[in-house]
Amino acid sequence: MLRTLSIRDVVLIGRLDLTLHPGLCVLTGETGAGKSILLDALGLALGVRADNRLVRPGAKQAVVTAEFSVAAGDAAGELLEEHGIDGADGVLLLRRVLGADGRSRAFVNDQPVSVALLRCFAESLAEVHGQFESQRLLDPANHRALLDAYGDLESLVARVGEARRNWRRAGQARAAAEAAREAARAQEDFLRHATGELAALDPKPDEEAALAGQRAVMMHAEKLVQAMNQATEALGEGPGVEAALRRALRHLERVAEKAGGRLDTAIAAFERAAAEAAEGTALVEKAGAGIDLDGRALEAVEERLFALRALARKHGTAVDGLSAVQEKLATELAAVEDGAAALERLEREEKAARAAFLEAAGALSGARRQAAAGLDPAVAGELKPLKLGKATFSTELRPLDEEDWGEQGCESVVFQVATNPGMPAGPLNRITSGGELARFMLALRVVLADADPTPTIVFDEVDAGVGGAVAAAVGERLARLADTVQVLVVTHSPQVAARGAHHWRVSKTAAGRGVTTTVDALSKPARKEEIARMLAGARVTDEARAAAGSLLEGPWP
Repeated sequence: MLRTLSIRDVVLIGRLDLTLHPGLCVLTGETGAGKSILLDALGLALGVRADNRLVRPGAKQAVVTAEFSVAAGDAAGELLEEHGIDGADGVLLLRRVLGADGRSRAFVNDQPVSVALLRCFAESLAEVHGQFESQRLLDPANHRALLDAYGDLESLVARVGEARRNWRRAGQARAAAEAAREAARAQEDFLRHATGELAALDPKPDEEAALAGQRAVMMHAEKLVQAMNQATEALGEGPGVEAALRRALRHLERVAEKAGGRLDTAIAAFERAAAEAAEGTALVEKAGAGIDLDGRALEAVEERLFALRALARKHGTAVDGLSAVQEKLATELAAVEDGAAALERLEREEKAARAAFLEAAGALSGARRQAAAGLDPAVAGELKPLKLGKATFSTELRPLDEEDWGEQGCESVVFQVATNPGMPAGPLNRITSGGELARFMLALRVVLADADPTPTIVFDEVDAGVGGAVAAAVGERLARLADTVQVLVVTHSPQVAARGAHHWRVSKTAAGRGVTTTVDALSKPARKEEIARMLAGARVTDEARAAAGSLLEGPWP
């Protein structure tokens, strides 16, 4: 809801702070008093294109601030969070500064923003019908959502959206599998050759290190064997080391009992030494037996080692990574061989997802036709009292091509109007008369009040060109709409003004060498006098005052 409108240096307005209220707010005044200036100023705050002619002569800039109250979960609150703008206690400030040079700046809660973003906030807060038409109801892009809200179809729309996403995911999975299979089939010969080559070589984990070590030993086999032979000969010179140790042991053991334990440690040491010497000799002999002096064995080891390294370079990996490469290529080859079955399964899943979407979309289409069947006569019922009885309103569901199907279903929705009998129906904005268009928007707004409750709606002279019963019908509908949302109306009709819950008079007064537009909130007696002026004209009569009193008292239908 619009709580306050602060205007500084806009055309004839020097300084104005207007506090607004819920319900139906009416603004009246003589022609030329400056009512349109108020809407021009409001338009600035709502992001309408700026014109430097709005800056008051002699002023450096014009400033307009519109303060709105917002509730948790409102679209405006979501925008604040999305763009990282601080929100304070349910209050949202839209400010526009227009320089005399035509440059303008925009602010939301005192944070600089683009005019486009300011307009996004404004569209969630207010809708203005008049000099700068709101495009929400006129734009067919919004009609489908409005019909869905009117018919309370949100759950069906959500079901269609989920079905469409499932279908899209299934299609993407099928397309990815198809592309992978085609890519694999294109290199099937390579896969078969590579897997065969790897299978023939059959690389083992850590084999490179083992072969490299084996090769190093075999390359020095002669020197190793010679050294081991010399060691063995040295150990065996004379009686040999082990035999000498055993003889020494026998001599000591014969006198050990007489030594009182003094030789026990020495005997134990000689026993260990004899055992170690025997084991060392055996190990040297074993190592020598494992050394192959055949050059062909070295060639075989080198051939396998070099073959493994060459294959690793071919596949861009380390020798130890060849096993993983072999597994990967085998999997890809299996995908080629088994891909047809997997692809058939994915195609069945995609087909089932498409059928589920069509079922959900069909149910939504039927519900939309049913909602349209209720919306059209409801709007028609509002048109005749508004002197639009010859006009017809229709909701058209237009099937979309399959490539245009989406999460909102398989059809677009367009609100159409035929202003005269026999004329073909066309878009709402074909209504060229501003007054007729405003009344048509009023009728549509009354019907869609619960479906699309824009917090603040402004009508500029919605009663233009009508009077009497039609003006009363306009007033009655404005009051009914104001039960749901805040409504501001600029009016010349006493019947409309009398229905207001709050009333302001716009007037022009002399100020120095110029004139200034002022806005005054009217008390009940002042309202009666203003409505009498609207009824009588320049000279207010007692009869006009009596008629104004009757209008203010009702009774209202």
